[in-house]
Amino acid sequence: MSEASSQPEIRQLVVEHYEMLYRFAWRLSGSKEDAEDLTQQTFLTAQRKLHQLQDPGAVKSWLCTILRHLFFRTNQPKQTSLDLVPELDVVSSDGDGLDTFDSEALQAALDDLPEDFRTPILLFYMGDFSYTEIAEQMEIPLGTVMSRLARGREHLKQKLITRGFIETPH
Repeated sequence: MSEASSQPEIRQLVVEHYEMLYRFAWRLSGSKEDAEDLTQQTFLTAQRKLHQLQDPGAVKSWLCTILRHLFFRTNQPKQTSLDLVPELDVVSSDGDGLDTFDSEALQAALDDLPEDFRTPILLFYMGDFSYTEIAEQMEIPLGTVMSRLARGREHLKQKLITRGFIETPH
């Protein structure tokens, strides 16, 4: 099998990864229109650089890296919307998860997180990336990913406590 035939075709990438990339772009940009543009730009860039994909098994991470770089090159993080509220291991004193929170309140708390914490949380909980994939995508050590996720969850919990959405343990 030649090297060129082992590369996925852009059409195949769009079919397999459009929805995931669009959701990630929407959470980063906060706008359906911006997410559509960003997703399309990601696939255009991927098509031009497909020859650079060294490991076809890492295509999801590669596409998300392209999308993230495109976004941060042209934008500052904006408020985003969540249509599904993930469980971020932040619980109230009575054990309820984040599914009890208003998504706007959760999003406001996420928007207040420093970017070093926000990006790994979005990749892990929204993009369903493993710690290793996040480390590769962000080009940081695995231990740093683990630390940032733990610290990000704690920051998020504190912001939700401050806003009255989580009661402090008695």
